Amino acid sequence: MRHPLSDRRDMLRVLERLEEGLIALLLTVMTLITFTQVVARYVFNYSFVWALELNTFLFAWLIFLGAAYGVREGAHIGVDALVKALSPAKARVTAIAAALLCMVYAGILIVGGWVYVAKMVQVGIMAEDLPIPQWVPRLVLPIGGALLFLRFGQVLYRLSVGKEAHLLGDEAQEAIRHQLEETGEPPEGRA
Repeated sequence: MRHPLSDRRDMLRVLERLEEGLIALLLTVMTLITFTQVVARYVFNYSFVWALELNTFLFAWLIFLGAAYGVREGAHIGVDALVKALSPAKARVTAIAAALLCMVYAGILIVGGWVYVAKMVQVGIMAEDLPIPQWVPRLVLPIGGALLFLRFGQVLYRLSVGKEAHLLGDEAQEAIRHQLEETGEPPEGRA
């Protein structure tokens, strides 16, 4: 019999792969639409009316899904000089407080996004150039908020149990790690 935690881990892995695949698909589709629009405009003197609106909607989805992906990967940049000056215990408490505040923000995004989408459904406005209701692309607000909430919750859990977790990326450590992977030696001037 499978352990319930392994089922959750499997579900999270599926969600992670879905997230990565969707981000890659969004980037690919946006690139193809933009390339096709440029070729159509400059070679055939023709323009697709819907291309800009569709790319705008896709970009919004990319931003919200990418934000959650960035939290998952610890890739967001920030000023962490103050946190690095704190003792490890105080830095951990600060990181937990920051994760909680980020979860509050994500919760506000979920609720506010849901209210906004519900109003858009009620009003029934259609997109300007595409034959879809305006609420469909705006579903990214509560969905993106939920993914952010999940990712910040994962960071909070790892911080709470003492596992390594970061809200921000560390560019210096990444550069050193990359240099070690490439050459097997640390960057000059560092030991």
